[in-house]
Amino acid sequence: MSTKSVVKDGSTNPRGIPYAPFVDKVEDYVSSRAEVDGTMKSFQEMISKYQFMEVNIQRRSAGLKEKIPDIQKTVDTVRFLKTRKPDSDPIEATFELNDTLYAKAHIPPTQEVYLWLGANVMLAYPLDEAETLLDSKLTTAKQNLSNCEEDLDFLREQITTLEVATARVYNWDVTSKRKEKAEGADTDHEKKALPGG
Repeated sequence: MSTKSVVKDGSTNPRGIPYAPFVDKVEDYVSSRAEVDGTMKSFQEMISKYQFMEVNIQRRSAGLKEKIPDIQKTVDTVRFLKTRKPDSDPIEATFELNDTLYAKAHIPPTQEVYLWLGANVMLAYPLDEAETLLDSKLTTAKQNLSNCEEDLDFLREQITTLEVATARVYNWDVTSKRKEKAEGADTDHEKKALPGG
């Protein structure tokens, strides 16, 4: 492969994913047929890396799509609990313990809630602090989902760009082979046409 940079001046998207090279002129990447295999291999390697990133981001996006409704439900519950007066009757609620297991509870008016923070950690928060925390977590999750979707679009675009670049280099190689073959055939005819050839 030539010494020219495969990626545009190290430029990346906002989350550090590099741009794929756009091959306008194949000669900028390949100066002889000997460099074609290395260039094609480099492009295929970059495609594989982009596809790996795409799979990971799809997985992350799927996790966020599951998490966001749960956070939203929790925020709504905290807001509901904030509206209750201290002298209100307890409410009966059914809550999920597991995917298939629910329990009933009588919930008296309260000024604090317990939130799972992860890694088997639960903390008590006053309702206002819980709402603030959950709102920030919801905003962050929505922003992360938006970033994931943006990155997926970016990666698809880069994969397509590299597939086109690969096709252009391949076509350039085929054209070069044909030219060499035609030039070789012309020199053979010239040799045969010469006396003593």
